[in-house]
Amino acid sequence: MPEEQKQDWIKYEETIEKFIEVIAKNMNLYGVTPSIGRLYGVLYFSDSPMTLDDMREALEMSKTSMSTGVRALSDMKMVEPSFKKGVRKDLYKSEEDWYKSFTSLFGSRWRHHTETNIEEADEAVQELRQIKVNTEDESLKEKIEQNIQRLEYAQNYYRWLMKFIHVVESGEIFNYVPKLDQNNNNE
Repeated sequence: MPEEQKQDWIKYEETIEKFIEVIAKNMNLYGVTPSIGRLYGVLYFSDSPMTLDDMREALEMSKTSMSTGVRALSDMKMVEPSFKKGVRKDLYKSEEDWYKSFTSLFGSRWRHHTETNIEEADEAVQELRQIKVNTEDESLKEKIEQNIQRLEYAQNYYRWLMKFIHVVESGEIFNYVPKLDQNNNNE
């Protein structure tokens, strides 16, 4: 291969590697470690499905780390098993629909945290009401009532947030903010 073509391939590989690093850094927004983000990036840019050995070799990480990473990405619906006739090892490929991955990941992460917040707010309201019933301190009763109102506001917010999460998970979000395809990338 002529030297000029080698340099073109080197530039190409550097550009892809740079973008994989961007993916890895940004994955922390979703609670994903940079190493798992790099794994996703490598799978995304791979021309064909990869085995754990292929991934280990590409990322110079242990097979155990690759297995853990693939499992995490699979749980987030960002990686899926693949099949190739004649290949006995497990193969994996990236989910190339980032919109689908986002809605799945966003929904599951936010739903879990929001449900937890709803439960905690409910418990706090119940406990405060019990304290209010049992105390004779009028200033404490007044303070409790103010904080119950704050907690009820929080509960309303969390109920709204659950509706928003549903809009994202169901794909209804795309009725309001349409996906951009490769041919229509302007707003």
